[in-house]
Amino acid sequence: MLLTAKLTNNRMTHPYTYIDPNAKVASNVKIDPFTVIHGDVVIGEGTWIGSNVTIMEGTRIGKNCRIFPGAVIGAIPQDLKFNGEKTYVEIGDNTTIREFVTVNRGTSDRGKTKIGTNCLIMAYCHVAHDCIIGNNCILSNSVQLAGHVVIGDWAIIGGVSAVHQFVHIGQHTFVAGGSLVSKDVPPYIKAVRNPLSYGGVNSVGLKRRGFTLNQINHILEIYRTIYSRGLNTTQAIDYIEEEITATDERDEIVAFIRDSGRGIIKKFGKNGIGEE
Repeated sequence: MLLTAKLTNNRMTHPYTYIDPNAKVASNVKIDPFTVIHGDVVIGEGTWIGSNVTIMEGTRIGKNCRIFPGAVIGAIPQDLKFNGEKTYVEIGDNTTIREFVTVNRGTSDRGKTKIGTNCLIMAYCHVAHDCIIGNNCILSNSVQLAGHVVIGDWAIIGGVSAVHQFVHIGQHTFVAGGSLVSKDVPPYIKAVRNPLSYGGVNSVGLKRRGFTLNQINHILEIYRTIYSRGLNTTQAIDYIEEEITATDERDEIVAFIRDSGRGIIKKFGKNGIGEE
């Protein structure tokens, strides 16, 4: 017998789809066959959920999202300290989750794992517990985020990159594909080579997002001070605060580096090792 999707409360649901009665799914959400929606799930208007997707308890998905086949959203953390506490996954509006992505719930540390609006999380990515991803971010295929990673708005992470737990990646950054990210990556820059090193300001990305030439040159001046004047990081930050005109970009860079818990990536040295 041929089974077709049924229109229930303006929601297209296939007979082979399971939706827990306690899930809150907007009326115009389209859900393909063989997908399971657990209880305590909220899915916003206009979202499409592909086949063979599992959306588990504590997941909050915004409006007009697209979740492709095989994704698992909201599974419990892969953290031995997790003790069953009530935690969440939050996914913002207009975000796309491609095939076989896994996004784990938070732990008691942050209480949630969060992906912002207008993001693209490509196939086979893993977003671990307590990660915070900003808006307009792109994670290319097979990017792997360990727990507690923070990624700023407009960041792009190249494919098959692995990010160590507790690493922070600043806004408007570009991280090259295949990178091992074990240090913090300051905002507005390119991170390249192995070991991962400062590769210049992300000027192409900044131009595309409307930064003026004066803003970009100002950011370049700041990073020349950090990476090319022979100063250590503390000396460079002190000099920037004293000698370089205060702007939003300057203050963002200074605050990011001062708050860095793992230390920032270095300049690529002549011997192939990152240097101060």
